[in-house]
Amino acid sequence: MGISDFVNEKSDISDQDSENAEGHYDRLSSLMANFEMRVRPVEAGQGNIAVYGRTSDGAPEFVAFWPLGTACQRDPILEMRAEWGGRANPLMAALPSKLSIMLESDPQVRRLCEMLVEEARAGRCGADGALSRLSEVMIIHMMRREIERGSTTPGLISGLADKRLSRAIVAMHNEPGRRWNNRELAELSHLSLSRFAELFPLKVGLSPQAYLRKWRLTLARRDVEGGVQVQSVARKLGYSSAEALTHAFKREFGAAPRSLRAGQMAG
Repeated sequence: MGISDFVNEKSDISDQDSENAEGHYDRLSSLMANFEMRVRPVEAGQGNIAVYGRTSDGAPEFVAFWPLGTACQRDPILEMRAEWGGRANPLMAALPSKLSIMLESDPQVRRLCEMLVEEARAGRCGADGALSRLSEVMIIHMMRREIERGSTTPGLISGLADKRLSRAIVAMHNEPGRRWNNRELAELSHLSLSRFAELFPLKVGLSPQAYLRKWRLTLARRDVEGGVQVQSVARKLGYSSAEALTHAFKREFGAAPRSLRAGQMAG
């Protein structure tokens, strides 16, 4: 399998769930669309993706990813830095502090790591782009494994791991400006309204409407930081007016969106 095979696979590997007559839904695509992933090679000690090799021949045997941190083990054979929205991305914030895979247990990720190391060592033209794309595919594999594994702690990973609730979460991710009500979301989840209202906060840690509000404000902050007009953001995300968005924004972030400048607000 070559680089192009792995790159072309990106559109499919984020999730293989399907609902037959109800159509395909993907638990990662909306998050990937809303938060651009950037991966680049870095100097030792500055990365958050590290591939470690056997001492005998240097062949890759272990890969680790620190979503919000920095590699803290010594002497990797390859180090990269992945940025995907930081704590603003609810999935990154929900992941464990470290994801890791022993490559003997996952042949596909092992092949990815072998190709990454080969590209890094060869230094051919286009190597940085190839390293970035291959790393992106590998991170998606690691996140998909984590979602499939689920979590005992309430949060987004736990919610996405639930085949029923994930339908409602994906719907909110896909259409944040829609006026979703709990009955519609319960129907998408194939649950009664009472069971949905009970199960969602147990798995996700927030009520459905609180999660929707938080998701809207996450996108609002991203857009405002990117220079989009408050009125346009409010209209796109389903707020009745710019004033309504400003009030919700101040309550969540402690400052009005108009005062926001890139880098001014913590978090």
